[in-house]
Amino acid sequence: MARTTSNERLARVRRRYDALLSEVSKIGYIASGSLAARYNRCGKPNCRCHDDPPRLHGPYWHWTAKVDGKTVNRRLSDAEAAIYQESIANDRRLRQLTDELRDVAHEALEIMLAEARTSRSRFN
Repeated sequence: MARTTSNERLARVRRRYDALLSEVSKIGYIASGSLAARYNRCGKPNCRCHDDPPRLHGPYWHWTAKVDGKTVNRRLSDAEAAIYQESIANDRRLRQLTDELRDVAHEALEIMLAEARTSRSRFN
């Protein structure tokens, strides 16, 4: 069984790193926050929302996020909610890819550090 050299291992790690970077470049617009569908009762006493069981009004889409340290809420249409939903999913994917990039970079650094220690010990 052939032993892989540190250069081969580093090349393999670099290919994985480059593949992750390529995925990052394909991510669309990102947005932080959360999206929630809300259902409400109105103030009309004879409305269906006061029946038993109630049939609430909605869904009404609400986006919530921290902006400059303050919580911001925005009511959205169905079309706007779809845009935010995709952007929030993109943000989550970007965070996941960033975590993977850190892991792969750590692996590459460990290979390079081990190689540096080996090279240094050859000269001592």
